[in-house]
Amino acid sequence: MFSVQTFNIVLVSMAVLAVVVFVALFFVDAGYGKFYRPGWGPAIDNRLGWMLMEAPVFVAMLLLWWLSDRRTDGIRLVFMLLFQLHYFHRAFVFPWLMRGRGRMPLSIIAMAVLFNTVNAYMQGGWIFYFSPADYYGPGWLTGAPFLAGTALFLFGMGVNIQSDCIIRDLRKPGDTAHYLPRRGLFRWVTSANYFGEWVEWTGFAILTWSLSGAVFALWTFANLTPRAARIYNRYRQEFPDQLDTGRTKRMIPFIF
Repeated sequence: MFSVQTFNIVLVSMAVLAVVVFVALFFVDAGYGKFYRPGWGPAIDNRLGWMLMEAPVFVAMLLLWWLSDRRTDGIRLVFMLLFQLHYFHRAFVFPWLMRGRGRMPLSIIAMAVLFNTVNAYMQGGWIFYFSPADYYGPGWLTGAPFLAGTALFLFGMGVNIQSDCIIRDLRKPGDTAHYLPRRGLFRWVTSANYFGEWVEWTGFAILTWSLSGAVFALWTFANLTPRAARIYNRYRQEFPDQLDTGRTKRMIPFIF
């Protein structure tokens, strides 16, 4: 499991698969959230689904840290804490803030658990097992990659959390109508939450200066960009008089 050859094969395979997923998701909607439909098989409550989907990566990263002889390395511990900060919120806070009675297919949950477990292996494997012992020197936490990457990571996480909050507040209790989000970065993109998450993991790739982090940022882009495009098209149909298509983009302000 912890051989360099296996690790490199996983990184290359995941990078190639990200490209395949990017293309496929322009034609097939992953059946959760706005695009939930019965055809994906048995489904469970959204809250439980999100927790089951995101918690495995949190647990897997803890195990990889605990089993490593580098677990007391302060710099690597900072990397892990930033990574875990995101997944603690995603697995144990975000689901219980959700409103409504949405459902999530077990098939989607299973695919997400598989990806998240592999991603824990990629990030935890690099940080605690495969990065050269002297790769992160004593001055790493004051260097440009770490400072710039951490700023991006925290900014992206803040945008992601704020955007989720804006979406939740669109409806009052008992309301089932659809609304166009307009506050925060939603003034410039219809999927500000996705933009925040992509920026977050781009920042993580920079602060760790790692190929494993870059593959995860690529996967985030590949997974979320097609979905952002589909959401944009739906909003354009639902709110033709409200959506300013000249100013508001899909996921990346002023660009796409």
